[in-house]
Amino acid sequence: MTTDATPRLRADARRNRDRIIAAARTVFTERGTEVPMEEIARAAGVGIGTLYRRFPDRDSLIGAVGRDAFQRVLDEARTLGNREPDPWRALTDFLLRAVDLRTVVRLSMLSQRARAVLGSDPAVRQTRGELLEILDGLVRAAQRNGSLRSDVGSGDLAVILAIVLQGVHIVPEDIRRDAPARYLTLMLDGLQAHLATPLPGRPVTNDDLDVAHHRTEN
Repeated sequence: MTTDATPRLRADARRNRDRIIAAARTVFTERGTEVPMEEIARAAGVGIGTLYRRFPDRDSLIGAVGRDAFQRVLDEARTLGNREPDPWRALTDFLLRAVDLRTVVRLSMLSQRARAVLGSDPAVRQTRGELLEILDGLVRAAQRNGSLRSDVGSGDLAVILAIVLQGVHIVPEDIRRDAPARYLTLMLDGLQAHLATPLPGRPVTNDDLDVAHHRTEN
């Protein structure tokens, strides 16, 4: 009986940890990193004691959110070469999947505390370095087969990605949700000579801009 119970407890602990990280990712991104820990526990559907058992302080939770975002993108990026033989498609897939890093970019923009925690985390630095190496390889492959212009480097694309991931925050929710992939697709089309790629989401209208303008006034 003890042997059967142990794996269930470990699985429950993993599920609780994943739920806490997912809740913190959403809450931190929307409201900043100083939100009371009780609210994160409530959003995750766990008790505050469970949260503190997994993450003894706020900095450890911020670090976990950052590591989780980088690791999920890295796991996807590592399989790109085997899954997508076309260099341009592989590069595009990488950048569109890297949209998941918007959480890290958003936290770093909103919070000096988060910027310091993530900047000093060895695991984040290592994962970021590996992602940049993968991006560099994808850029070189796309340039060798002529699908990517030759006068850009992987650093250019990393900067473009960072700009896109800063997001658009004064427009309706459906536009905010699709904005990173939509505008990254537009930028990618500017780097290659193929036919335009269909954009995700819907076109932004003048009415949308009017709504955004009124929000900034109020």
